[in-house]
Amino acid sequence: MTTTAEDTTYVTGLECIQCGARFPEGPMLNGCPACRRPGWASNVTVTYDLDAVRRGPGLEFLEDLRATVWKAAPLLPVRDPRHRLSLGEGGTPLVPFRPARELLDLPSLYLKDESRNATWSHKDRMCAVAVSKGLEFGARVVAVSSTGNHGASAAAYSALAGLPCVVFTVAYTASTMMTFMQAYGAKVVALQSSADRMKLLARCVEEWGWYPTASYSDPPLGNNPFGTDGYKTIAYEVWAQLGRLAPDVIIAPVSYASTLFGVFKGFAELHSLGLIPKVPRHIAVERFGHLEKAEAEGLDHLEPVPVGPTVAVSIAGTTSSMYGLKAIRGSHGTALSVEEEPIIQMQEALAHRGHFYEASSVAGFVGVREAAVRGLIRPGESVVLIVTSSGLKDPSVIQRNLPMVPTVQPDLESLARVLAEVYRCDVRAMASS
Repeated sequence: MTTTAEDTTYVTGLECIQCGARFPEGPMLNGCPACRRPGWASNVTVTYDLDAVRRGPGLEFLEDLRATVWKAAPLLPVRDPRHRLSLGEGGTPLVPFRPARELLDLPSLYLKDESRNATWSHKDRMCAVAVSKGLEFGARVVAVSSTGNHGASAAAYSALAGLPCVVFTVAYTASTMMTFMQAYGAKVVALQSSADRMKLLARCVEEWGWYPTASYSDPPLGNNPFGTDGYKTIAYEVWAQLGRLAPDVIIAPVSYASTLFGVFKGFAELHSLGLIPKVPRHIAVERFGHLEKAEAEGLDHLEPVPVGPTVAVSIAGTTSSMYGLKAIRGSHGTALSVEEEPIIQMQEALAHRGHFYEASSVAGFVGVREAAVRGLIRPGESVVLIVTSSGLKDPSVIQRNLPMVPTVQPDLESLARVLAEVYRCDVRAMASS
């Protein structure tokens, strides 16, 4: 566990992002009870006294890129510094993407590379805060429904906290992901369907008192609302890394869109604090178009859309959440969906240029290209893409197009022959290039 010099948080309570109902701070982890109805639910979010933040610690802490997410402790929901867990999450690089014009038909693009976190994904920011808040609530068992990144991160932070962690997954989850979760000590169990795992998680929470790092409602609401605030630190860091400026556009691959909402909330707080003139437009990149449908039809809720097997498993949820609608509408942004084959092709193209990311994360690059084609990104605008996870989380996608590694004899003739036969590569041409 780590502590911070700033021992105060300025939490004032919880608020529904849809109906505006306010609630006292507490373990309300399953959405707003005031506006829930069959088949629909709205998220709650943590509220803060921003005026008190200005008067208290000031705002310099937002520019500290050397520390973990807890540099932003005044704007995070964990009160006791002794409960603040860290594996070094946060402080990820913001790097120019050099092949932007070549691959995406975009003059420039910045990548906020969340694959550099402790368990190689953006989920570490969320789980650091969610599990820490669980300690504050007296949690005894951490539980989550996940196909990979969330489960691995929850397992890692639970291990750090000394708490058992149970992950409900599905039978088709990649074996690499299951190993990753189990390696941190998680008790991983697979069910036949996403609906089954959510039902079982709900019973464990309601009957056994387990602590969830994501909602357990039907339909799902995404991440634990306290943990979702961990994603705000992405916005704070981007602002600091751009020299106290916000980009024009933020783009991220989404499922339940907790990450996009957290980033939106972070920029909205920077705007309320007078540090940026406006909130960047947020573009949600989906695989199956839940938010895109709601936007196209002007809905105030989310409706199911057809889903199917996909390489982008992490963004293949059966629905999205009100978090996503709030982020895109609150920022005058939009949502778009991308197809399967372009993701597969883009993953290989990126890897051959030094960027190997999980297929779900690669969907964001395809979304950037599509947004540029549709004119959703204007000439000269600054764009930041949130890269969520490492390609090593599920190498099976790219392995389909890779040859078996050949064995060669220790002589040049053998090497030249194998390079030509397996890799279609001419050693003489290589030497002269």
